[in-house]
Order: sequence, then structure tokens, then C-alpha cells
Amino acid sequence: MAFEPPASQEQTELPRHIVWSTDTLDLTDPFQWRWYLRQVLMYGRAQDIRAVDLEEVARQLDGLDLPPALHDLWRRFLEVRRAAR
Repeated sequence: MAFEPPASQEQTELPRHIVWSTDTLDLTDPFQWRWYLRQVLMYGRAQDIRAVDLEEVARQLDGLDLPPALHDLWRRFLEVRRAAR
């Protein structure tokens, strides 16, 4: 799975409900980007979810080490979304 950095590589203000351990992340670093994406899927609010590329979520989902119930929820959501297109 090839890493594709987010369209906006600058993250000026990290939401504290998602990232509470640091003030900055390098979202061009594949590890940090996947970690941030995992945090968004686990703790994000509606506006946080809207800000991520769902195609990127679909590409990265199996490598995010989400809890099984949450992984299944996202997998099903992405399948239904894809089928509705």
C-alpha cells in the first residue's frame, strides 16, 4: 500500500480530543499520518471525519489496527458508500 500524504500537509492546530500528547505532527511522515488517521476514526467528531479523504481511509483501513468492532463499522460504511456510487 503506497503512502499518499494528505492534500494539506500543514496541520496548524491539532484538535485536543484527537491528539493530546503533542502540539505538532508531521503529516508527511507515513507513520504519523496513519496514527493521526487512526485517532480521527476512533475519537473524531463529525467535522473531523468530514476533513479526511474517505478514499484514503479505505486504502489504509486494514493497516490502522482499529479495534475489531470499529474496523467492521468503517469497513461496512465504506462498502455501502462505494456501492451507492
